[in-house]
Amino acid sequence: MRLGWAPSRRKARELIDGGRVTVNGRHLGKGAMVAAGDDVHVSESPLALALQPNPHLRIEVLYEDESVLVVNKPGLIPCHPLKQGEHDTVINAVAATYPETAKAGDKPLEGGLVHRLDNGTSGALIIARTPRAFALMRTAIRSGTISRQYQALCAGRVEEGIEIATPIAHHAKNRRKMVALPINAGATPGARPAATLVRPLRRYCGFSLIEVRPRTGRRHQLRVHLASTGHPLAGDILYNGPVVAELAPGRFWLHLSEVAFESPSSGYVTVQSPLPADLDTVLRRLSPN
Repeated sequence: MRLGWAPSRRKARELIDGGRVTVNGRHLGKGAMVAAGDDVHVSESPLALALQPNPHLRIEVLYEDESVLVVNKPGLIPCHPLKQGEHDTVINAVAATYPETAKAGDKPLEGGLVHRLDNGTSGALIIARTPRAFALMRTAIRSGTISRQYQALCAGRVEEGIEIATPIAHHAKNRRKMVALPINAGATPGARPAATLVRPLRRYCGFSLIEVRPRTGRRHQLRVHLASTGHPLAGDILYNGPVVAELAPGRFWLHLSEVAFESPSSGYVTVQSPLPADLDTVLRRLSPN
């Protein structure tokens, strides 16, 4: 990058989306925070980024038709690589069996991923098989017509159903974190509206099992919103959640248990993801309340 070169906002977005910006050698998405001393590199010429299929990593397919797949993302396996050469991710594994998914989307390292789940989250993940399906499904998820129902285990006692509607912004000091802002905080730079519906399912000593439905799709939205109400996720150390011995480091108790959407090929589809063994073990060892 030329010293003193300042791209327009549109050009900067194109560079980031095209995988031509790295921070400390890793590709980051729009809105990622940088700090003093970070090595930011911009390539002015397009990079030949491409997914590397990984036939050795097996990912369960929950549903498929001509347009989309729904796969069962395990906890602690990333959705997609952040830089060329990484291949132990969900989309790399899927591309080995469904090679068309590698070129279905608009970002070379994300393939046809319609949405993403944090590394520590498990559950149903929608992947488009064609560019047309990708465009339609991305429009649907932005408009809120794709239903996503999570199960979560959070600290404390959730007494009743609530809607959390506080805006979300990047943390001022920790670029890995997001923060929920007071509704009356005014116009905070970078803040985006967010809404989450919460319904209690079962109570345990010190914990509540809840159903969570995001009405928007912000980074770390469910984790931040729950923590902001005093109910951080079990195992979510980043947001001060309680340590759970049965969960591996980086894993927290959050599972996308059901997605429902209009498939471009098959009409309205509902797909459920069974609770994984590690999360089920945690529940079995808790005492009912």
